[in-house]
Amino acid sequence: MSSPDQIPPKPIPRDRRVSLWRYMRLFRRDILSAQPAHLYRAWMAEFRTPFFHSFLVNDPAVIREVLNERPMDFPKSGRVAEGLRPLLGSSVFLTNGATWQHQRRIIDPAFEGGRLREAFPAMLAAARAAASRQPVGEVEFEALASHAAADVIFRTLFTMPIEDELAAQVYEAFRAYQRSQPILNLAAFLPLPRWLPRFHRRDTKANARRIRSLIGRLTADRAGLIEAGNAPDDLATKIMTTADPETGKKFSTQEMVDQVAIFFLAGHETSASALAWSVYLLATHPEVQTRVVAEATAFLADPTFANLSALTFTRDVFREALRLYPPVPMMVRTAKCPQTFRDRTVRKGAQIVLSPWHLHRHERLWENPDGFDPGRWTTEAGRKCARDAFLPFSSGARVCPGAGFAMLEGPLLLAHLVSAYRLSQAAVDSPIPVAHLTVRAQNGIHVRFEKRVPTT
Repeated sequence: MSSPDQIPPKPIPRDRRVSLWRYMRLFRRDILSAQPAHLYRAWMAEFRTPFFHSFLVNDPAVIREVLNERPMDFPKSGRVAEGLRPLLGSSVFLTNGATWQHQRRIIDPAFEGGRLREAFPAMLAAARAAASRQPVGEVEFEALASHAAADVIFRTLFTMPIEDELAAQVYEAFRAYQRSQPILNLAAFLPLPRWLPRFHRRDTKANARRIRSLIGRLTADRAGLIEAGNAPDDLATKIMTTADPETGKKFSTQEMVDQVAIFFLAGHETSASALAWSVYLLATHPEVQTRVVAEATAFLADPTFANLSALTFTRDVFREALRLYPPVPMMVRTAKCPQTFRDRTVRKGAQIVLSPWHLHRHERLWENPDGFDPGRWTTEAGRKCARDAFLPFSSGARVCPGAGFAMLEGPLLLAHLVSAYRLSQAAVDSPIPVAHLTVRAQNGIHVRFEKRVPTT
């Protein structure tokens, strides 16, 4: 558990009232620090501008209604989609209604049941590779976490390690795309008509075109292997050969490019964020790290899928990192019809903002909300919050299909890293969390890695 001097870093919130122009400037710099402090206590907060009306909701009952009970009445907001459209096209992350339902009917079977067991060997190989290439000394770990997470995606989706030339090109293109801050688009603030250009940054559009071209090559190559009858039995093959049980249609090449783009973006970027913060938290909490090392040692003596129960506490560490630093800090829905939430009128077209960042640190829901305490997940209060106030992968019909993969991947990578290296805090300032595409650190996450001496 964190002592007061070990409280993990948290962005300083803004003053309660600022002008719209000031808010837009703060939002562009960082989504999290652009929000006022009272959102960590509020059940519901209202925000008006001349262009849109939004409600941030932290009330678990209202969140359940939006995500679990009536998801079709609260489709994803087009405002967020505007910034990601050049890369993601009509991927399952952006669509709504019948199109989204069709896509999920094809995608979901690839992540069900035994697919976790089938993907385990590829994840294990990626974890071993990550530990073997980890440099010693003080390093900026976010870039290394991105490399490791991308390797997992390539191995599980297309059965190729990141060392493959084409895989490396896709990875580098994604890194360039993320640096261009694609989600910060004018259409997120202004209700632009459909015919008006979206004013995407030139480098954002160029990198999106390059990524889609590279993914198109991967998809075309896989289609050829499927036609020849010798495609590997991985996620890409499963998705490309699955027909919608209601319509009988499969994904076209263009549709598959859209879906692969979001698999890379969501599966790689979010996993890298969670892994990097997990490593930082272990580096700053040696007593927790000691327990993870003991579990990792037991697991690596017999690293099988059946032995994953040996990583129970490690999984709670990863879950606590997801609580403190949820990779996707906010989700935005649109009210399709008038609503009444907590005695407030929510008009048709209003934006419903669900913020895992504020929900996971809500002062009325969590004990020691800003502290790092992996042990909380075995308490009655922690289990209740896990049900009511924990949304790292969303919830309900639109829950991330790869959530199970992420919860296997994270502890597996952590176990390999801590078993091979002793982690400690680097001699630099603590990382400052900021959020653009996901929650990352303003100047990176610096950690010292020292090789562990094997005991006899």
